[in-house]
Amino acid sequence: MPRGERWLQKVSATRTFARTAPHVIPALDRAVHRLTRGKVLLSARMLPGVVLTATGARSGLPRRTPLACLPEEDGGWLLVGSNFGRPGHPAWTGNLLKNPEAEVSWHGRDIPVRARLLTGEERAQAWRAALAFWPPYATYQARVAREIRLFRLERR
Repeated sequence: MPRGERWLQKVSATRTFARTAPHVIPALDRAVHRLTRGKVLLSARMLPGVVLTATGARSGLPRRTPLACLPEEDGGWLLVGSNFGRPGHPAWTGNLLKNPEAEVSWHGRDIPVRARLLTGEERAQAWRAALAFWPPYATYQARVAREIRLFRLERR
């Protein structure tokens, strides 16, 4: 693993990162994504990323959220609702539970998807893949009492 990646993983596992990143990274990602017409996500320089557009569970309005993702061999994506190791589930996970039909912006293309919450052995297998991909997820899970939600996005 390159030294820069180890440093990034170490920093991202800190409580300070968990407090500040949710306010800074998504705002920067949204702005850059809009300015580049969907071609660039700053956070994707660290991890692959999508911009998820899901229908708000309470508002019914479209909600755009930049997220790290694990691209899968079949062309889908795995999303981890870590919320940077903060106590509550991120809002986008509740949106997908209520309205699983969504869209992702991936490399400048908008792709319709259907989200599925993973459970049981399928979740366990996906969690192992997530930890191999980004080890700080283990630190995030250790910090919170809730089980971090994992979603599989499949192309529609």
